[in-house]
Amino acid sequence: MDTKLNLLAVLTLVSIQSHLQFFPTFIGAAKSNVHIVYMGEKKHEDPTITKMSHYKMLSNLLGSKEAAKNSMLYSYKHGFSGFAARLTESQAEEIAAFPGVVQVIPNRIHKLHTTRSWEFMGLNGHSPENLLTKSNMGEGIIIGVIDSGVWPESESFNDRGMSPIPSRWKGICQEGQLFNSSNCNKKLIGARWFIKGVLDQNQTPINISSGEDILSARDSSGHGTHTASTAAGNFVENANYEGLATGLAKGGAPRAHLAVYKVCWSFGPGGCTDADLLKAFDKAIQDGVDILSVSIGNSIPLFSYADQRNSIAIGSFHATAKAITVVCSGGNDGPTAMTVENTAPWIITVAATTIDRAFPTAITLGNNHTLWGQSVDIGIHNHGFTSITFSDRIALNSSDDSALGCERGSLNATLAAGKIILCFSQSSTQNIFTAAISVLEAGGIGLIFAQYRSDGLDSCRYIPCIKVDYEVGTQILSYIRKARSPIAKLSIPKTVIGKFVSPRVADFSARGPSSISPAVLKPDIAAPGVDILAAYIPVGTEKGIGYAFLSGTSMSCPHVAGIAALIKTVHKNWSPAAIKSALVTTASQTGTDGSNIAEEGSTRKAADPFDMGAGLVNPNKAVDPGLIYDAGIEDYVQFLCGTGFSSRSVSSLTHTKINCTKSRQNELNLNLPSITIPYLKRKVTVFRKVTNVGPVASVYKATVQAPEGIKLKVKPQILSFNKTTQILPFKVTFFSTQKVYGDHGFGSLIWTDGKHIVRIPISVRAIPF
Repeated sequence: MDTKLNLLAVLTLVSIQSHLQFFPTFIGAAKSNVHIVYMGEKKHEDPTITKMSHYKMLSNLLGSKEAAKNSMLYSYKHGFSGFAARLTESQAEEIAAFPGVVQVIPNRIHKLHTTRSWEFMGLNGHSPENLLTKSNMGEGIIIGVIDSGVWPESESFNDRGMSPIPSRWKGICQEGQLFNSSNCNKKLIGARWFIKGVLDQNQTPINISSGEDILSARDSSGHGTHTASTAAGNFVENANYEGLATGLAKGGAPRAHLAVYKVCWSFGPGGCTDADLLKAFDKAIQDGVDILSVSIGNSIPLFSYADQRNSIAIGSFHATAKAITVVCSGGNDGPTAMTVENTAPWIITVAATTIDRAFPTAITLGNNHTLWGQSVDIGIHNHGFTSITFSDRIALNSSDDSALGCERGSLNATLAAGKIILCFSQSSTQNIFTAAISVLEAGGIGLIFAQYRSDGLDSCRYIPCIKVDYEVGTQILSYIRKARSPIAKLSIPKTVIGKFVSPRVADFSARGPSSISPAVLKPDIAAPGVDILAAYIPVGTEKGIGYAFLSGTSMSCPHVAGIAALIKTVHKNWSPAAIKSALVTTASQTGTDGSNIAEEGSTRKAADPFDMGAGLVNPNKAVDPGLIYDAGIEDYVQFLCGTGFSSRSVSSLTHTKINCTKSRQNELNLNLPSITIPYLKRKVTVFRKVTNVGPVASVYKATVQAPEGIKLKVKPQILSFNKTTQILPFKVTFFSTQKVYGDHGFGSLIWTDGKHIVRIPISVRAIPF
């Protein structure tokens, strides 16, 4: 990374002061750790008064104003009330008993989870019926991205054609190392960075001279730059990665403004802490964002939605209360069931799918038989025939199997030199990049990496590497075993569009059901998240490396955030729940070949709602959904009461007096655009209501597809809207007819007026007792 290292050598006064300011904290706080003192909804509109109350409370605990000042990291005073401070365990226990304190918990670390994807979903901007046209490409909307920062010089953040910064914007372009106010413009209108929590958690200062991270909103990992440009990058002609996927790069809402909040760091163990995350949410609420994109997750087991250790759920609750739509990644621990993260019902949780673009690469064997894999390495392929061997034949130690997957140090350099090496991945933890380093170190000149079918391509950068499945890998191995002097030729990959069935739910995309609230369907929706080309930090001196392919639900999340921004532009008064409903009820369940969307897990089965929520997001239909399932903070409060939260915890969260005994409602009745019944004994009735957002006088009829072994009845079966009646309730009664009990069954409920098809997914699991 020559460019970045040269830049990092120039240390501004700001960065030096910041470094010196943070370092002493570790010396004097060896027995203290950062704790978050959460106090729920703020009592005072004036943030100055709220902050003073925090200092007063901490002064009473620690004995002096000076001690309070040295202890406190952040005061949360805009979207909610609370603070982060360094406390001993006994001090944390003591302050937890103070009046107004909801919870005191230790700081934790969270993990981070284009040229074709938008056209794949129908957003090409040429038709007057296209959502891009209807929304004027998101003009005037502000998307906040909570991530690892931004590389502001990327062409994706140019402000050509951008409208003026909205007058309601209250944010700043925070200066720091290699970042000043001139790095912001009419596209990138705000940038902030929050590091105090992760500094304390890692217990080590950043070595800024080594370039392990940058003390500012500047991105050092590329993740935040990629997600921000996916959500709202401006138009960039001929964007590509080493000549692959060439096309017009743009974000989902190319005329929307961007505000970046850096909370994720690379130094030490890295990560993104609760204290920094909460401060980012607090500031984003104050700054005036309309949409928040958060590609960060918790680890299983999940914490409850009123537990401050679930900082994304808490922060997003307060953002939702201020009419900010929050979109989150679902996590990358699929295809195992119950791995989905960010499951709060007020969040839009996104799964990842493939798109209809691939990079097939020919492997020609010495017997003139050609097999196919995929690769994104272009300029380093050897165009002639070269010796090829199987990694197990050149193992340094034949007594173990480490050479099969080409683990580091497992290959005999004498036997590997000058050859293409065929390796077989032995587990999901082995990856092609690590294998390529091993082959390179042993003197090999190419890698063919066979693994179980998985999504996402990595560049090996130094030698050509091609990913194949086990079937192709075994055919190559059979040739190697039969040939006296096996040789092969690796061709240059090509960009192919529209030749492969898509989308498919990515194998890594985390699956439902929700482990913490099984009555809430998660994920909600799916969007492209495999081999997404978007802006990236400069790497080395190679030409055209301003863009990169990344895969993950981190990539699918900003796709939905961009679409939400477009919808918000057209329907400015819609609530976050209304936007979510429009996305869910119009999603597609069919692939490019007309068959059901499949999942790329171990079974390759048809995808169900636990794989993809309602289906692949359909932007052009979402802007005109016909009906919406709306909900507000009161609905979420009743849901929390219904799931067993105490009156005290819910009251503190909302800063209103809540009596959960009176407010309690069945958790199944939260007005979500889905119905999930995790435990059906014999019979249960679920209530919903829909709001007409189409023609005033509309009549909708119900059609149901019941899960296997379940009967269901909708009442009424016809909804008639008129000028005075635009919201109508209905109920769905479920009956179990099963005699042998198994897992969840899936179905759907559709309301249609002949033009609109308003579909919600249904999941039911019948139990005997």
